[in-house]
Formats: sequence, structure tokens, C-alpha cells
Amino acid sequence: MTVTLADVAARARVSPATVSRVLNGNYPVAASTRERVLRAVDDLDYVLNGPASSLAAATSDLVGILVNDIADPFFGIMAGAAQTQIGGPGDGSGRAGGEKLAVICNTGGSPERELTYLTLLQRQRAAAVVLTGGAVEDPAHQAAMTAKLVKLADAGTRIVFCGRPPMPEGDALVAALTFDNRGGGRRLTEHLVSLGHRRIGYVAGPPERTTTRHRLEGHREALRGAGLGPVPADEERLTVHGPYDRRSGYEATLEILRRAPDVTAIVAANDTVALGACAAVRDQGLRIPQDISVAGFDDLPFSVDAVPALTTVRLPLFEAGARAGRLAMGKENPPPGGIATIAAELMIRGSTAPPRG
Repeated sequence: MTVTLADVAARARVSPATVSRVLNGNYPVAASTRERVLRAVDDLDYVLNGPASSLAAATSDLVGILVNDIADPFFGIMAGAAQTQIGGPGDGSGRAGGEKLAVICNTGGSPERELTYLTLLQRQRAAAVVLTGGAVEDPAHQAAMTAKLVKLADAGTRIVFCGRPPMPEGDALVAALTFDNRGGGRRLTEHLVSLGHRRIGYVAGPPERTTTRHRLEGHREALRGAGLGPVPADEERLTVHGPYDRRSGYEATLEILRRAPDVTAIVAANDTVALGACAAVRDQGLRIPQDISVAGFDDLPFSVDAVPALTTVRLPLFEAGARAGRLAMGKENPPPGGIATIAAELMIRGSTAPPRG
């Protein structure tokens, strides 16, 4: 059933005129009243400028790109690549020749902000939404995300995932481009094992993220495949979780070295974390790779310029972002079944070597 402005007014216990004033922002309204109205708008999923059922043929020239952190090259590369396809000449269907206005929505990794941005994009009748990076593995959030994306899709918005696994109920999606994080993590650790490493520390990302889980699962699959799978207690002792940033890599590596001074290699959740790990190793008076090997993930642009250059797993971030942009614009047909797994490539460089002795 279509939610009306009068429904919002009744929910917020104010007049329809007050709701209109809050939403238009052109009249002073008490802060408590404004908060009550906005909460009712969110609770009822009220969409401005007409019922959702009429919006399929009336979407705007706006495309939202959701990222965790635009300052992180992982997200910046994908968002920039998507924008090259969204902002360029289209098929003549838009008011300015098919071009769309791409808006970057920086969630800061907050599940609540992710939902808020989707609500705002719904109200703006966005033509498409591209969601980048791993998903939060929380059932309540996943249910809320599914409901929100279904409403967007029903209103005519094209939904594309880039670097994110598909939802259990993926009918709302145009496509999900997912990275082979598990396979990349497995091949990276297999490389270290082949060099002779037997005690490998792992600096993982936030435990609630799908990317974190998949990369760590690949790492542990490789250990067990080589007959090196540690007992659960030791497995946890050699793994430290933290944010995907340099500071986390530094502090987690110090903790791993404190717990297990005999480790000969450190695998980091991504290349930025690996830089922090390298700094921690050096600050302990150890050499890379002579004393400890260090490896990352993503193959961000700076990884080849690290000293020594960083062994890592390459994800084709620009190519994936550009493809997501084309899918969002309807310039490319979705993959079979709507899901495409993008391969990860091992990049062997100077930061890994056989352990001493």
C-alpha cells in the first residue's frame, strides 16, 4: 500500500503541513518535532514526489555509489572507474544525452549509514545504486538491506554489487560482481608454504565483514591442505582482527610477534594493513624478507613501490568498477544468473622469501 504524507503526519502526531515543512526545509520547526517527523518517514519508508509504484518510468539522473571510505584506494579506484561509465555519454535516454550524475556516499563502514543513504537515494528516485566492498554479516542488517533494495528495485532503480557477494534473496539485483577473496587468500598462503614457512601470523580485517571471513578462510584452507592446520587455540593466537588501516596492521603485528616470536611470515588483510605490518617488523629490528616475510592483498598502486615491493593478490578493481558502472547504466548485459566471480591473481615480489635456516 502506498504511504502518503498524511500517513507520516499521523505516525509523527503532527499536521501534514508540518511534515511538508520538515521535508522541504523552508520553515523553522522545533528540533524535537523535526526528529519525530524524520523518524516516521524512515519507519514508513515514505518516498517524496509521488508513490513508489509510479516511479519506474520517472527515475532521476542520479546514481549513488556507496563506499566504506573514499580515501581508501580500494574503494576510490572502483568508484572512480564506475563514474567513468555513469557520467559519460549514454544511449540518449536522459535529459542530457544519457549522462547521469554519480554521487559518492561515504558510509564510514557504518551499517546504519548504509541504510540511511539507500533511503535518501530512494527519495531522490535514483536511477541506479552501486554498492562496493564486503557486506556486514548481521542477520538484522541483512534483512533491512534486502527490504530496502527490493523497494528501490520496485521503484525502477537498478542495483549492482561490486566486490560484494550476492544477497540470499537476490531478485532485486541487476548483478553482483564478487571477488574470489577465498581463492586469493588460499593461493597467497600456499605460496608462503611452498617457500618453507610453517608459522604464519595473520592480520585480519573486521570479523563482521564478508571480505574478512572469505580471505581468512582461504588462508586456513591452505594451511590445512598442507597439513599445517593449527589447533583452534593456536589458530586464534596467530590471528588478530582490526580495521583495514595501517595502524591496525602495525599494532596487530606487534601483538602477533609478542604472542608467537617464532613466526616467519605475516599475511595482512590488505596492502594498507601490510604497510603497517612492515613498519612494525622493522621497528622490532627485523628485516623483510630475510627475517620475516610480509604479504598483502588487493595490489593497490603503492604496493609495487614499497621497499621491498609487496607480494600481494591482485584484484582488478578498475575493471570491476567500470563493469559495475556499465551494468548500472544498462550498457552491458548482466552475467548469467546475475552473478560473476572475478578472479584474483597472485603477484610475487620481494617482500616474501624462504625463512632463514
